[in-house]
Amino acid sequence: LIAMAPQFTNAVKDRELDLRGNRITVLENLGATLDQFDTIDFSDNGIRKLEGFPLLRRLKSVLLNNNQLCRIGSSLEENLPVLEELILTCNNMQELGDIDPLATVKSLSSLCLLKNPVANKKHYRLYVIYKLPQIKLLDFLKVKEKERIAAQKLFAGDKGKDLLKEIGKKSKTLGIQLFLQLFIPGEKLEEAKAAVTNSHATAIKEAIAKANTLEEVQRLEMMLKAGQYPDKVVANDNNGNDDMEVEEVEMET
Repeated sequence: LIAMAPQFTNAVKDRELDLRGNRITVLENLGATLDQFDTIDFSDNGIRKLEGFPLLRRLKSVLLNNNQLCRIGSSLEENLPVLEELILTCNNMQELGDIDPLATVKSLSSLCLLKNPVANKKHYRLYVIYKLPQIKLLDFLKVKEKERIAAQKLFAGDKGKDLLKEIGKKSKTLGIQLFLQLFIPGEKLEEAKAAVTNSHATAIKEAIAKANTLEEVQRLEMMLKAGQYPDKVVANDNNGNDDMEVEEVEMET
């Protein structure tokens, strides 16, 4: 795929590899690029997690528009030591805490999270500015000095720390308790995972049916497709009596 993909010098005179629209779901085998590119465009694929990079000393810009990205791997700076730009427009980043792994990428100066659910969170911009002080351009808008001051002020002191803890939660992974309830010793692991997935899928479909706005319906449908489920999705139990609360989970594949 990499050998056959378009390669060119882009408008800013960087060498770019175009991997758009190839139904890529996992970032892998990127050592085949031989570290010959400044920019790689992964737009219009189905990538869910930002990880899997080999050591690429030249790569400065990663474009991931229109994927299903909901998680960012740790220690990206170890394999992308000069990463400057990360464009994640139209993905499925849910919680403010999900961007925290980028704090260690000190070379990162430009980040875009437009059209992600996280961008609608209260204090979103100030949280990102506070957690990622190296960012100079956020959602294609220059980070102003008064914003940095406002962010420091908002999260200062004990109240600020409490607020930071409150809003900085991360998306939960596999619902361990539910998995243990459904898993029977001797069963195949994949069958147990499927049971968890089906249970949560049913819950979110019921939430869609109860949604009051088109925006809410679209958000829930996007999360269902990405395999991620929201906080406080209420669904009836198997007996149709008591309600149960389903926390946000993400199934690893």
